[in-house]
Amino acid sequence: MINQSINSEIFPKGEKIKSENFIGATWLKMLIPGDTDTGCSVANVTFEPGARNNWHSHPGGQILLVTSGKGYYQEEGKPVQILHMGDAVNIQSGVKHWHGAAADSWFAHIAISPNLQKGPAEWLEPVKEYEEITQNFK
Repeated sequence: MINQSINSEIFPKGEKIKSENFIGATWLKMLIPGDTDTGCSVANVTFEPGARNNWHSHPGGQILLVTSGKGYYQEEGKPVQILHMGDAVNIQSGVKHWHGAAADSWFAHIAISPNLQKGPAEWLEPVKEYEEITQNFK
């Protein structure tokens, strides 16, 4: 059975993302834009069940703080990690990775992108193994 909603929304869900870099419905609410003196951006990202982003990397690294639901995170060449509310992921600069919701759960995280002066995210190919990954974690 699919969990039909986020348990509680800490931050607003924001606007639906319209991008080829995401598969499935995903919403974005910028909490701190990247044009401030902090050198970082902070966003709330909400994924419907099964939604995920493409493989990508951040030249300045990224931090994910899971606020709700169940999701996945994977770095290239490493096993998939299951993420739950309260988990934190520290992604090193330039590491190719993806993240998104489990097939049976909504998923939300705060995405912190530090060191924005190093450049924007580099978006790559879709995650082709998602269905296989989902089957392995049922």
